Amino acid sequence: MSSARLAPQFVEAIPESLEFGVIYVSMTFATAIHQCACGCGREVVTPFSPTDWKLYFDGENVTLEPSIGNWSFPCRSHYWIRGGKVRWAGDMSQRAIDAGRAHDRKRKAAHFEARSIPEETSSATDASIIAQAEGKPNKPASPARIRSWWKRLRE
Repeated sequence: MSSARLAPQFVEAIPESLEFGVIYVSMTFATAIHQCACGCGREVVTPFSPTDWKLYFDGENVTLEPSIGNWSFPCRSHYWIRGGKVRWAGDMSQRAIDAGRAHDRKRKAAHFEARSIPEETSSATDASIIAQAEGKPNKPASPARIRSWWKRLRE
């Protein structure tokens, strides 16, 4: 038996047992979980993040992006959840799955690399920023120098 719809149920924590045809959404844990739409009984966990799944709620139903490919399950089901409806997608070759996983790893690495702050920037003090802006050695600025710098900026 496969599911044609998944009804959203917003919960604080994921329940011990999952009802078939329900997608449990925990905003606290930024995760949704449901039984595989094919009916095999496996639990499908979809964490929300900029590099994983995104959840859209229209006030009634949920949409998850991207698709759900249960490639490690015996059923190998592949589907989209759009407006609460399960839309079946075709099977993918192992080569396509491997390429998709490699793409996801690169995208995650790029995302987290872009978010990292260089160490020298994160430890800079206001005084050293002022000194660098004035082209002077990196030493603490006196209150008089800071007032002078601020006055020049406003002119």
